[in-house]
Parts: sequence; C-alpha cells; structure tokens
Amino acid sequence: METIIVVGGGAAGMAAAAAAARQGHAVRIYEKNEKLGKNLFITGKGRCNVTNDCTPEELLQGVVTNSRFLYSSFYGFNSQDMMSLLEQAGCPLKTERGGRVFPVSDKSSDIIKTLKKVLDQSGVEVCLNQAVDSLWLETDPETGEERCRGVFLSGKHREKVEAAAVIVATGGLSYATTGSTGDGHRWAKEAGHKVTDLLPALVPFETAEDEARELQGLSLKNIEIRITDGKRELYRDFGEMLFTHFGVSGPVILSASSYCGKALRKGPLKLTIDLKPALTEEQLDHRILRDFEEAKNKQFKNSLNKLLPAKMIPVIIRRSQISPEKPVNEITRQERKNLVQAVKSFTLTITGLRDFREAIITQGGISVKEIDPSTMESRKVSGLYFAGEVLDLDAVTGGYNLQIAWSTGWAAGRGAGERLLIYIYKGI
Repeated sequence: METIIVVGGGAAGMAAAAAAARQGHAVRIYEKNEKLGKNLFITGKGRCNVTNDCTPEELLQGVVTNSRFLYSSFYGFNSQDMMSLLEQAGCPLKTERGGRVFPVSDKSSDIIKTLKKVLDQSGVEVCLNQAVDSLWLETDPETGEERCRGVFLSGKHREKVEAAAVIVATGGLSYATTGSTGDGHRWAKEAGHKVTDLLPALVPFETAEDEARELQGLSLKNIEIRITDGKRELYRDFGEMLFTHFGVSGPVILSASSYCGKALRKGPLKLTIDLKPALTEEQLDHRILRDFEEAKNKQFKNSLNKLLPAKMIPVIIRRSQISPEKPVNEITRQERKNLVQAVKSFTLTITGLRDFREAIITQGGISVKEIDPSTMESRKVSGLYFAGEVLDLDAVTGGYNLQIAWSTGWAAGRGAGERLLIYIYKGI
C-alpha cells in the first residue's frame, strides 16, 4: 500500500495524518521528539487553547497575515469540526471569555492523549525520535515536472523512504526546544519555494524608558493602547497589559506585536496608553476635582490612591510635572490638565521585539502564493504539501493560530489522500 508521510507530530501534523488516514491510506508520522504534540503542552499556559468557538468568517477576522488564503481550509474544517473531533473521541471541552476553547480538565495533555487516540484508531504509524534530514525530490525526465518521492531520514545512512505524498508540518522558529528549528523552511527553499522574512510574533515589546522597569510586575486592566509610526496609526486595542523589566507584555501587547513587527524593523514606534479609556478628558478632570475635594488638605502625592495603582502614582506625578508636596487646593487648572494628559496619554517608545524564545508564534514562512489553498499542495513540486506554522500565516491570540494548524493540516491530509485515490483509480 502506498504511504503518505507526515513530517512533524505537532498540531498540523496530527490533523493531517488523521485526515489522510480516514480515507483508508497508510500514514506514517516522523517526529524528532520523544512524544507527539510537544508544542501543544505549553499552549494556553499549559491549558491548551484549542480553538475559538466562532464562525469561519469570524476566524478569518482573527487572522493577521494572508487571511484570504485560509478561506477554503477554514470552511473545509472549522472550529466546530475540531471541537466535535475531540469531544467524540472522549475529551470534553468548555468555552470561556472571547470564545476561547479549553479542555474541561484544563490539561493540555488531555488534548494530546485524545489526538493520539484518534491517530491510533485510524491506524496511523508514529515514528518518534526520528528526524527527517531532507526531502527526496526528483525531476521527471519526460515532463520536466518536479516531484517529491519521499524523504531522507537523519542518521548515519540517511535512509531513503518512498512515499506517495509528503506533508511538511514542522512549525516555525518559536519554541525551538519543542523541535521547531526551521527545517521546513530550509526544505521549502531547496524545493524552489520563497520563504518570507521570519519574525517573532505574539511576543512582548522592549521599550526605551526606564519607567517600564520601575513599574515591573504591574498589571493593568481595562486600558486602551495605540501604536503609531509618526502620524500613522498601526494598532489600537482595549484590554490588559503588563509592565516588565524590559518593556511591556500582556494580551493587548502580544496581539499588537503581530501588526507592528515589520514596521518596528525600520525604527522605533510610539506606544500610547490610555489608563482611563471609559472617561473623556473632561469627565476625568471632573473625577480628579472630586478626589481633590475629598483630599483638599493633603499633598498631591497623597491624593491619587483612588485614581491609580500605588506603583503608578510616582511615575504619573513626575509626568504631570506637579510638585509631589504641593497642597491639593493649590493645584492650578493647567496643572490638572497636565495630570489628565499624563493619565490619558501615557507614552513609551517601543524599540524592539523580544526574540523567538519568548514568541508564541512565527510571523512569515513559505509564501502562500506558491501553495494551493484548497489542498495545501506545492504549486512547484507535485506530491509535496505544507501545513501549519511553516506557512506565512499567523493570527491574534485566542485559539486562532491553533485553528490555522488544524484547518491547514486537515486540508493537506485530505488533499494528499484524494490525490492518492485518483492515482490508484487511474492505475498510476
């Protein structure tokens, strides 16, 4: 029986193997690690944010890069399909804030066990601790068509293994300790594919000011951020963030990095934080006046405890340029205006991204212009398929990136399986 080889036993690889095997084909996964789904263990802070419980159209809205390419795969295998696959195999799920889907147990290991069960039931052969060295590519002397004949395994003898199709699902460059070391990008280049610039994404920002270090550990909720490049607004969002020893992190910052990483390579960007987005400047001024009235006999430095977190107060006082010892009842209207500005427009200079070791995903990858969006087959090499993070696809947080892996993996497995069925029918 002809075999379909899947290189990589992460999310996309397991989905591809399951889809191909369900069509009755022999499928073999080669995984360099000692277990499947090593990258899944650390997703969602160990809870595994499996997907986002929303429509395909809403999934597409969460995609940052090349969303149109995902139209076929998202409609072919959507978040409800993935949820059904897991629940029918015995893993109950729950949906939390923002449509984020997790296993009821809050254990990523349960997702991996369930997927392993699906693979076992489908007859997929799993080869652990076995790395692939390179693809076996050949050119048909009659047609000139480039074809993938199989793979060369790593090891002393570089064993050659023939396959009817090869699906590359080796991930990006984030979390290198899980085996994502860029092998798929190298093989794609060797096969003639373009690989776009690779950047860490869903990653914290580094900032120039020492104030971030001063505020280290402070988490802010219900704030609004705006990132600009000169007069051009690159990103705006509302939610939570965190100050760190190097800059800023947290949900809104991580999502912003995916939209601003490329612009940041050209120079610093401006981050503006509105600490009180629910209030207009006028409303905030009235709020401050009320607080001052209650604290009219206090010094300025002792009047802001109801407005701001304690750690933030010294920084805002400096930025307002009001003397900390000044009696509240002596603060002028202009000084109040300065205080309002300090609260509504807390600015920092973004100087860079943290590296791949801290990135949740990789931005960039194999150009999707050279991939068939319905089957994930290479337009340059027949019998060669790509799925998951190895492609130039990425999304915001909330389960969207894993759904990209599930959907493109499923499309690749189904595409490879249907191709093989056609070949069997034609007697090729």
